[in-house]
Amino acid sequence: MKRLLPFVFFLLIISFSTKAQPPIKPHFNHQTVYVTDLARSTAFYKDVMLLDTIAEPFHDNRHTWFKITEHGELHVVGGSKAVIPHDINIHLAFAVADLPGFMKHLDGLNVKYGNWAADDKKVQMRPDNISQIYLQDPDGYWIEVDNDRF
Repeated sequence: MKRLLPFVFFLLIISFSTKAQPPIKPHFNHQTVYVTDLARSTAFYKDVMLLDTIAEPFHDNRHTWFKITEHGELHVVGGSKAVIPHDINIHLAFAVADLPGFMKHLDGLNVKYGNWAADDKKVQMRPDNISQIYLQDPDGYWIEVDNDRF
């Protein structure tokens, strides 16, 4: 028993020092965009942003859900009565491994993009040397696409 006592003591120290995240700490789940034309926006996020759809529980022809991270989703909900202006400061951001390749994809679809100042087809360089571009979905929601490798 005396030989086991140091081992038990060691296990107790480890168990108290490796605390799990508290169950009340929030983590990202989803972002919703409210759109005027669900079919048009669904096509944009599938064809332009190359996102994969996932099952949605409503089955009411007003929702399309996309997987955007391992545990995060984008919910596109139809029913908005008008396209309203959106500030570029409020945007979704996605990273790609090949930003020039993604820009070529956008060019092939005739999708307008540019830097923060809306200079057509110009790349923005962040202070941390991450290249980024901005574009808007059909309802004017801003999207950043960058080459961050975090």
